[in-house]
Formats: sequence, structure tokens, C-alpha cells
Amino acid sequence: MGKQLFGTDGIRGVAGEYPLDPRTVHAFGRALAGRARHLHSDPEIVIGMDTRESGPWIAEQVAGGLAEGGVRSRLAGVVTTPGIAYLTRADEFVAGVMISASHNPYEDNGIKVFGHSGFKLPDEEEHAIEQEIFHELESAASDAKPKTLAIDPGLGQRYIDYLLSTVTVPLDGLVMVADCGNGAASHLAAELFRRSGAEVHPICCEPNGRNINLHCGALHVEPLSRVVVERRADLGVAFDGDADRSIFVSASGKIVDGDSVLLIAARALKAAGRLAGNLVVSTVMANLGLENALARLGIRMLRTPVGDKYVLEEMVRQGAVLGGEQSGHVIFREYATTGDGMLTALRILETVKRSGAGLDELTQDLEVYPQRLYNVRVREKKPLTELLRVEHEINACETALGSSGRILVRFSGTEPLARVMVEGRELAQVEDFGQRIARAIQDEIGVK
Repeated sequence: MGKQLFGTDGIRGVAGEYPLDPRTVHAFGRALAGRARHLHSDPEIVIGMDTRESGPWIAEQVAGGLAEGGVRSRLAGVVTTPGIAYLTRADEFVAGVMISASHNPYEDNGIKVFGHSGFKLPDEEEHAIEQEIFHELESAASDAKPKTLAIDPGLGQRYIDYLLSTVTVPLDGLVMVADCGNGAASHLAAELFRRSGAEVHPICCEPNGRNINLHCGALHVEPLSRVVVERRADLGVAFDGDADRSIFVSASGKIVDGDSVLLIAARALKAAGRLAGNLVVSTVMANLGLENALARLGIRMLRTPVGDKYVLEEMVRQGAVLGGEQSGHVIFREYATTGDGMLTALRILETVKRSGAGLDELTQDLEVYPQRLYNVRVREKKPLTELLRVEHEINACETALGSSGRILVRFSGTEPLARVMVEGRELAQVEDFGQRIARAIQDEIGVK
């Protein structure tokens, strides 16, 4: 045992294979049950999932492990990750479990855990559960009996009702396209936006267990862009598999990512006197253009490691109300404890409605620096300081860029990938440097 289970966003892997095999998932349920009994005399845990075909059996194994540990559970069925976060803090649930691999293909799945506060568990608590899972696997003779749960449809409806309660201006007259990525938002988003007053044209809302994120959703926005232009809609929004992130499309078909959303939201919050400390929290991936645009508005931007979990932790430390990632995770602390794609869409729709301006106009002052991201599949995650050729290339490229650009090289927390991000004023130079560093990584530790 001993291999780390929790990455930057819970446990993730190929469904049916370690650590998402039935026995390990069952052990996770038992380990979580032990933590829950320390917190409450009669604990109950809520479970939700996205639309992957492996979701139901994983939910049954988690529930089975919880039951063996003396803990009750309720199944919300297909619901978003932020929906589980909301339900966990709004009800008397001691914890929430979301079964999802977010933007990954359907073969993968994952387990995310929320405490009663609605926050993802801190690293030290995940580590404690991880150690208990190893102990369970080494000592328990359990045959991993699943527990079948009936879906409680009222839980998902409670979440939609809550989101609607945050809307402060009717969205009548706005025409939008919603791409649900055949994921968790598929049976929720259209209802939410229609009840808020908008005219909604949903696409990619027919999940079959295997088409989640497939050529659609937040990672593949081009089809949405075409539909927005064809329908002459005011805007479009695309969600990833568990709808904790959203990417937008303007009326002209331009893609509006998380950086642009942070600028739009920060400007609106500051104008309303609600941007605490004139501060926005983002990650090391945020474009330099966003930092410069915010500075012109008198707004500071703090950077954290990649991961909305780390953005949120910094927001709490700083008392910030707005933070997020370029990838589309945006956190409005006034309303939520995690990134929420549908909540973000409501806030952007409100801003469009109030201002009378479209997304093209609202983002025209954002000068986006050319940025390229290269992913290299690796056989091991070796410290970069031990990869001499890679270090040499990084140092040489950083020297050439000077203060007019950035280079970020890191390993993915959820996949066997090294990620190389290069940003600068000249696209040709950015691409050249990115390819040089990626080749060096490929030669040293890449999968042959």
C-alpha cells in the first residue's frame, strides 16, 4: 500500500481499477464512517454523482462501507459537485461525497469529499482518511458488500431553488445557449435558467453514461460557439462533467474563459462596493493580461498553486469574496464554498442584463498575452531539479523572456502529465520556448 490516493481534487483513476476498484472504494466508505462517528453521534452523509456509467456502483460501494461503519447515507442522484457542497452545509449532513472525474473521459471516475462546512477537506484530513483506507485494506476481511440507495429527487431540487434565490434581477429577454457536456448539469441547467427568466437553448444534454465531456462542454467550446452565432443568442455557457466550472461564448462567438469572467465579476462587484479589500485571488495560470487589467481598476490579484481548493483557502485567509481559475472555476464566496458553473452563469447573466452590454463589450479592455500549454505524458514525476536538461532549458527561456513573460512547469495532480505553460508578448517565441521545454521533458521522463 502506501501509494498516495488523494490528489489535488480527491481520489481519481480508471473506474474498476485501483484505487477505484470495489474493495478500495468500500474501504473508503468505512474510513469515512470512522471520521463521521467522531463528529456526530448519529451521522448521515449525502452522496451525489455525475453521469458516468460507473457512478451508480461506486455510490453503492461507498454507501456499503458507510453502512458497515454504522453511518447512514442519502443519494442525491445525478447532481453537480457544487450541489453536493451546498447540500452538505445546508442540511444536517456531516459530510458529502461527490463521485465524479470532472473533465476526464467517461472511463475515469473519482471521489471528492466535503465537510459539513461545505469546504473540501484539508490535506491533513484527506491524509488521515487515506491512512485508514490502507489500514482497512490490510486488515479487513470485508467482501465489499454494496448498499442500494433510492434517489431522493428533493435534494437536487433544493439546490436549484437555492441558486434561484440568489438572482436579484429578472433575466427576461436574454437568449442563451447552454452546453451541459452530457454531464451533471444536463437535467438541471435548462430548468434553472428558464425559471430565472432567460430563453434557453440546451445542447449536449443527453447523457448515456459514456458521452460525458465527449467533444462538448467546457473543454470543447467550438460547437457551442457555432450554435450561439447561428441562433443569434446573447451568449452561451458550457459546463464540464460535474459543472463546477463554466466557459462562456460571446454573441460574436468569442470564447470567454475564467480570466475574462474574473475581470467582469470584479468590475461589477467593485462598482457595487462589494469587492472586499479590492482583491481577487487566482492561480499561477492566470494571464498577465488579467493582472494588468485588474491593476488599472485598482484591484490587486494574488496567485496560488493550481486548484480551486487552494484558491478558496487563500480567499478565506485574505477575506476575499472573488477568486477563480482560467479553466472556469470561479468562486463567489458570498454564495458558495466551491467553484460553481451554474452560479457563475447567473452572476454573468445578471451583469449583462444590468449593464446592457454583451460579453464582447465587457471584455474589450482585457489584453490577453499569448499563452501556450503543453502536456507531456510521463512515466514518473521526478523533481525538476533532478532533470538537468529540463532545468537548463527553463533557465535559458526565462532569461530570454525577462519581465515580459512567464514560464510555469508542474506535474498534474490527477494525471501522469507534466504541464508546461509559457506566456509572453510574442506568440512565435512563446511556442518555441514551450516546445523546447516539452521536448526536454519528453527525452528525460516521457512515455516512449
